[in-house]
Amino acid sequence: MKSHKTFVKVRYAETDQMGVVHHGIYPQYLEIARLEWLDDLGISYKSMEEEGIMLPVFELNLKYHKPITFDEKLLIETRLREMPNVKITFDYLIFNEKGEKVTSAVSTLVFMDAKSRRPVRCPSYIFEKLQA
Repeated sequence: MKSHKTFVKVRYAETDQMGVVHHGIYPQYLEIARLEWLDDLGISYKSMEEEGIMLPVFELNLKYHKPITFDEKLLIETRLREMPNVKITFDYLIFNEKGEKVTSAVSTLVFMDAKSRRPVRCPSYIFEKLQA
């Protein structure tokens, strides 16, 4: 399935008292990677929302393999697990500068009509770009 690589540098404010990235920051890293994945396909999240489609997170699972510290440069590999229907699922691997896997994650989001707040099928223009 479609994959994308994103690079992120850890900022000081993202670390906790122990000097490692706070667990609450990881979803932000995944969101950055997911938005870049969409951009790489030519899909604007902003345009999608303007067209009345939202993508709330339905499920998020993280596994922390090694701590991440301030100023590290991270590589986030984002991969589409399967063709979407009402839900879209991504697998993520985060690597440190040494190439060590530090985190793995899975997120599932739901295509939702912004007005009715009800699930809808993946928009055809997104599905078509994924098939190309």
